[in-house]
Amino acid sequence: MILTLAGGVGAARMLAGLMQVVPHDELTAIVNVGDDLELHGLRISPDLDTVTYTLAGAINPDTGWGLVDESWQARAMLEQYGGVSWFGLGDRDLGTHMFRTQRLSEGADLVEVTAEITRAWGLDVRLIPVTCDRLRTMVTLAEDDPDSPGSPGLKAGSEISFQEYFVQRHHGVPVSAVRFDGAAHTMPSPGVLDAIATAETIVLAPSNPLVSIAPLLAVPGVRDAVIARREQVVAVSPIVAGAALKGPADRLMLELGHEPSVVGVARLYRDIAATLVVDEADAASAAAVEAEGMHCIVAPTIMSTPERSAELARVVLGAQR
Repeated sequence: MILTLAGGVGAARMLAGLMQVVPHDELTAIVNVGDDLELHGLRISPDLDTVTYTLAGAINPDTGWGLVDESWQARAMLEQYGGVSWFGLGDRDLGTHMFRTQRLSEGADLVEVTAEITRAWGLDVRLIPVTCDRLRTMVTLAEDDPDSPGSPGLKAGSEISFQEYFVQRHHGVPVSAVRFDGAAHTMPSPGVLDAIATAETIVLAPSNPLVSIAPLLAVPGVRDAVIARREQVVAVSPIVAGAALKGPADRLMLELGHEPSVVGVARLYRDIAATLVVDEADAASAAAVEAEGMHCIVAPTIMSTPERSAELARVVLGAQR
């Protein structure tokens, strides 16, 4: 079994590559739920849905989130009423959240509901939310955030949810801290620790280390379980030539005191992963990565086509020493 520790878009593309080279029923992903939110009375799990929609071939290719050929009539009505519309939910996407919320209210846990959703999309890949308990990524603003449409002004030091930072404020406000609310009181979902203990290879997807991978490791027992399998863990850097391909990973690393480079990624991952795969653009930094105690593999890591995703998957699966 090949296990991937997953955030959203980057992890979804990594998994799509793995699906081309590994039997689908041999793939498992433990997925971040720190980005989850409750809105309009619905339980929304953005990373689980992004991975599901991507693997099902239904993702919006222009945004990397949401469904292709989506319509937005419900959102238009919310705007007409003056309701909360900054977090865009398409009409078809709403059906996913309505189903998840209903099943949770009936007593199913998030693992069961996720399995039901993936089966409905015809997927054999196993997606496991890292916890069924409430876990929320919170960020502290480093500067005042002035009033802007749809986002009230806040003072430096204010703490907001990840989605308020990422979507409502377009991740454009400097951050001074990240906290995983509720993490100490969570338990790993059924199957999480067993998957880590028995996986042939564990892939740290090219997701944001600080707000996609770190929430997984904050769930009690998960970090220790991954450390115990360190020699089988292969990480793919989400930073290429000092920048994130998508999202604020580079800026968050800098703002929170980490070097926004493959070397900075190595310092974050050296305790939990034996190998780091970096892009050809960072070949000159390979020795510095290895000086941090990680084996470094240089390969094309930008998954711009399905073929490149598959080739990266082959590199990752062949990376263990």
